Amino acid sequence: MRRKLYVLIILILLPSIGISQLIEKDTIKVFYLGGQSNMDGYGYNSDLPDSLKIEFKNVWIYHGNPSPDEMKNGGLGTWNALQPGHGVGFSSDGTVNNLSNRFGIELSFAKRLQELYPNEKIAIIKYSRGGTSVDSLAAGQFGSWEADYRGSNGINQYDHFLATLKGALNVTDIDGDGKEDYLNPCGIIWMQGESDAAFTEEIANAYYQNLKRLMDLIRASLNFDDLPVIIGKISDSWNDKDGKVWEHGELVQYAQEKYAKTDKKADIIRSTRYYKYTDPWHYDSDGYIDLGEKFAEAIYHLNKK
Repeated sequence: MRRKLYVLIILILLPSIGISQLIEKDTIKVFYLGGQSNMDGYGYNSDLPDSLKIEFKNVWIYHGNPSPDEMKNGGLGTWNALQPGHGVGFSSDGTVNNLSNRFGIELSFAKRLQELYPNEKIAIIKYSRGGTSVDSLAAGQFGSWEADYRGSNGINQYDHFLATLKGALNVTDIDGDGKEDYLNPCGIIWMQGESDAAFTEEIANAYYQNLKRLMDLIRASLNFDDLPVIIGKISDSWNDKDGKVWEHGELVQYAQEKYAKTDKKADIIRSTRYYKYTDPWHYDSDGYIDLGEKFAEAIYHLNKK
């Protein structure tokens, strides 16, 4: 009788033991940041306000090493507390992150998310590379996100993204507090399209299908079929000697609007049209700060739907 009672107590306690083990894990909201140079970030750290010129508490970033196609070091990184220096010029060998004097959207994005999700832990996975396209026909010297693009040895930007994701998710305790972490995918933030607008009308017209396929692949890699996606609408500085910088920009913009309208878990940021530029291609520091805040607010509201 005593043995039966003991077995009964164990059976009753098993569910609570499982729940207890789950509670012991840290749940951390994770966001993926990807695209080309305006996701890299060309803001200057020296322009940052004091509120962003800090090492963030409870925000960590895994920034994959940006590399050309064919290179085997793409996506190498290590988890660190978020701070300035994850803009263009950043690199990593997988052990040490080499911060730059530039920043992208990640700082204001994280700060606004902390305001929207008080007392929550935030993780950012970032892989982007300037000049890259979602169409292999526009790969050029910068690279292509087209998953099937073989190039000279089969390694492309999508492969570097997968390497980044693998490296990030293989770490079970990203904050080093001794507890296993559960990284909860909460969104994809995508700023890209200028390169696809710079070549031919054919490439620009294919942007919608290429973007849709890539976002579906990234969602699948995160095991979340309807993971919210926020895209930044490309803009033009009109600072080329002949006028427009992106010859077929309107076609890519149309494709971005179409994607945001037809995917029920997608939205688009349009404030980019008002930003100032430091050169024909890249926003100024204030632009990146505003864009990060806009992305955070959009992904927050999309997750609530």
